[in-house]
Amino acid sequence: MGIKVTPNQRFQGVYDVILEDGSRRIATRNLTPGRNVYGERLIRVGEEYRLWDPFRSKLAAAILKGMENLPIKEKGKVLYLGAASGTTASHVSDIVGEKGYVYCIEFSHRSIRDLIDNVCRFRLNMAPILADARFPTKYATLVGEVDVIYCDVAQPEQALILSNNAKIFLKDDGWTMLAVKARSIDVTKEPSEIYRREVDILRNEGFEISEVVDLEPYEKDHAMIISRLGI
Repeated sequence: MGIKVTPNQRFQGVYDVILEDGSRRIATRNLTPGRNVYGERLIRVGEEYRLWDPFRSKLAAAILKGMENLPIKEKGKVLYLGAASGTTASHVSDIVGEKGYVYCIEFSHRSIRDLIDNVCRFRLNMAPILADARFPTKYATLVGEVDVIYCDVAQPEQALILSNNAKIFLKDDGWTMLAVKARSIDVTKEPSEIYRREVDILRNEGFEISEVVDLEPYEKDHAMIISRLGI
């Protein structure tokens, strides 16, 4: 049995893959053919695709857990808070394509070095920015208006960090995606309680909650909250 690749019926820029053994995976079309980022498998069926590992990427996990809306689209501009070494950010780069852009905020010197050397050097639609997402005014001159803010930071005030960035960079009808790490916020409380608290904070900051997706079994004590700035 050969490999089969078809566009995902729900999400632009995401592809469904059936491998030789019949197993099903998702993938993005590789913006830099011949190069992978985190050891992911490259497959070629007409064009080249990168398999997207849900155990390495919370965004892939959310897609496979039935997320209904993926606001990241071709030609879109995305502010990625907590880009780390670029595992998920590189797939976002694939989705937005050459006419889109991904601003990558990362605080760790080691992570941003890996992000630059292994990813951004080869992808002209990504900007690595060494900065602390808690202080968005410090990189305001480097980031333009964006369609989506994707937040994946291991900080206690995750929702507020997202909101503070949205006030400066997000379009009036823009979307946000918050990967909540419950254990980074409060190890003494149940994850479901933490998710509700972050949802309440976003609502109080003027966001309309679209959905909350639990990322088990791919990520323990994690959820993805998708919201839109109230218009």
